[in-house]
Amino acid sequence: MAKTTDFSQTDAEQPKRSLFSRSPKADKPKKTKKPSRIKQMVDIFKMTRRHDPMVTWLMLGAFLGPIALSLLVGFLFNNWITGLLIGIPLGLLCALLIMSRRAERAAYSQIEGKPGAAGAALSSLKRGWIFDEQPASVNPRTQDVVFRAIGRPGIVLVTEGPSARVKGLVDAERRRLSRILPNVTITVIETGKGEGQVPIAQITKKMNKLKNELTKIEVSAVNKRIASMGTKLPIPKGIDPYKARPDRKASRGR
Repeated sequence: MAKTTDFSQTDAEQPKRSLFSRSPKADKPKKTKKPSRIKQMVDIFKMTRRHDPMVTWLMLGAFLGPIALSLLVGFLFNNWITGLLIGIPLGLLCALLIMSRRAERAAYSQIEGKPGAAGAALSSLKRGWIFDEQPASVNPRTQDVVFRAIGRPGIVLVTEGPSARVKGLVDAERRRLSRILPNVTITVIETGKGEGQVPIAQITKKMNKLKNELTKIEVSAVNKRIASMGTKLPIPKGIDPYKARPDRKASRGR
């Protein structure tokens, strides 16, 4: 009678897994951790200091000033500990405010004069404005653009390019909007450093100072009327150098 060979192996006899073999868990992509708030603030400070070396001394003065004042008041009332406990948080708050302002200025200085700078500035509009990141009018050859924002002051056209060269785009967009919205005020803001132009960093400030003429409901109606036209223009290369995204809260209106 022929003998049968048992090819089965016990657990001890089975070949062990190589130390270099990949486990199933290793195939799963690792989740990238978001940087902590402190790391983000450190990165912002480093970026700001590269473009504004004075920010370190300004922040130091803003931090020590409230502490010195609080200690002085504390000594007058014979309670310097309370003054110190009040002064330190105030000093930190003042230093952070200085860094925030200087960081914003440094960010604008990086995109000043580059294609898409006006659109990047408009993306920081506060709630109450409706802004489309895509230009309303564009000249692909010269990369002159006209951005459009809708708010309670009406329609604001923000230009990017030399005044004489971008005038044709503005006039064409104004005529197009006047045909469908004849009673809505259209304001033109030219960006730049020339006479009558507005620097990039001051665009939103100027827009927020405009007189309100529309209600919240009318703003929404104007936006829907313009959106119904369905005009979408291709964006030329380099129109948005930093790929700035609009604030989604700003696009909801007030």
